[in-house]
Amino acid sequence: MVKMDVFFEKSDEILTKIDGYVWGIPLIVLILSVGIFLTIRLKGLQVRRLPLAIRNLLANEKSGESGEVSSFGALCTALSATIGTGNIVGVATAIVAGGPGALFWMVAAAVFGTATKYAECLLAIKYRVVADDGHIVGGPFCYIERGMGKNWKWLGKLFALFGVLAGLLGIGTFTQINGITGAVNNFFDPDSQWSVRLLGREYSWTVIIAGVILTACVALVVIGGIQRISGVAQVVVPFMAAAYVLSAALVLFLHISEIPAAFATIVKSAFGLRAAAGGALGAMMAAVQNGIARGIFSNEAGLGSAPIAAAAVQTDEPAAQGLVSMLGTVIDTIIICTMTGLTIVITGSWDVGLEGVEVTTRAFQEGLPFAPAVSSFILMMCLVFFAFTTILGWDYYSEKCLEYLTGGKQKVVKAYRWIYILCVFIGPFMTVSAVWTIADIFNGLMAIPNLIALLSLSGVVAAETDRYLKKMGGARRP
Repeated sequence: MVKMDVFFEKSDEILTKIDGYVWGIPLIVLILSVGIFLTIRLKGLQVRRLPLAIRNLLANEKSGESGEVSSFGALCTALSATIGTGNIVGVATAIVAGGPGALFWMVAAAVFGTATKYAECLLAIKYRVVADDGHIVGGPFCYIERGMGKNWKWLGKLFALFGVLAGLLGIGTFTQINGITGAVNNFFDPDSQWSVRLLGREYSWTVIIAGVILTACVALVVIGGIQRISGVAQVVVPFMAAAYVLSAALVLFLHISEIPAAFATIVKSAFGLRAAAGGALGAMMAAVQNGIARGIFSNEAGLGSAPIAAAAVQTDEPAAQGLVSMLGTVIDTIIICTMTGLTIVITGSWDVGLEGVEVTTRAFQEGLPFAPAVSSFILMMCLVFFAFTTILGWDYYSEKCLEYLTGGKQKVVKAYRWIYILCVFIGPFMTVSAVWTIADIFNGLMAIPNLIALLSLSGVVAAETDRYLKKMGGARRP
């Protein structure tokens, strides 16, 4: 009988190979190309119309009768699913695997990804379906089928299938609960003194207890449906995001003189200039691959998840919601991930043999003027709440995908919730590398149908943008 540790090792090797194929040069080029293409076609809308996006968010108006939530509510729902382990653990994982330069490519991809997020959320409003009871069905599967035509319905089904798998086996469950239990264990039992052997591996009791408690909390909210999910997210996300940003900002303020050198290190690493001559290209490709992969995991631009939340907004202006939704990428990656990355690079915690949440924990311990236990507690609480709301948000996304696949069969959706809860329960017992690799694979597969649709419907995006800006008093396309 093959030992469990050998099984895990072989599984990691297989998953790594699959991930290498999915996140190879073609997909990286596709993601960047779509973002660059939309940025050019919309003439830098994400920069030039940023003030208008902020005004629309602050106004938070319900410009139409169709829809279920406000623009602010939809943004909070989307942020609840994006601000999570990607901002804390994902950034650390990218920098450890690809060097500090991964942060450069993460932000670069996000700048162009902001245009992508605008386009996909605009299309979600334009092509959504409103049932007689006011129930909203919308997202990439709808704008693929209704925008590209019935002949492309298979592509919409493919997206929905990958969306269910991404929520169930990757970004929605395994990575989040694994990050939570890792942070709790790192705080309460960093040396794993209280451990038990399960499935051929040693696990700390804190991991097991935290996993059971979080699973129970997820079950209580998820079984209650979308009303509970949105209610919890809108309360938790703003406060925890502010707490995390303030903590990271304090680290940067206390090390402000080291920021220029950190930026120099990041840029040099991004282009392989810190590696030996023969390994420069390999170092650069590692930075590019890890930066873009973790970046899309964090902000989900091009992934097609945010449009599912945007589709439920109470508005009749697709472009207006597109502008509000694109702020999610700005907040998530350009601001929060950059702050996380800088704290890691400045403190040097990425290059001391740590992995996952331990990297960011050490950065906070080294950078904050508090006792290490206090710094660890702050990060642990931020990660717990961020990841918890991400689990809830991705349950909603994957349920919508499943609803589309099954033709709206609610019995199937309700049964799926229990399977989702089961995946949350087993997440803590998976290896860190396996968890992130699985998430990467399904993210990549999910992005492909959506990116094809965005290229196909880019003319619709440009036309809707022109119409809206003329209505708002803009003489030209941005």
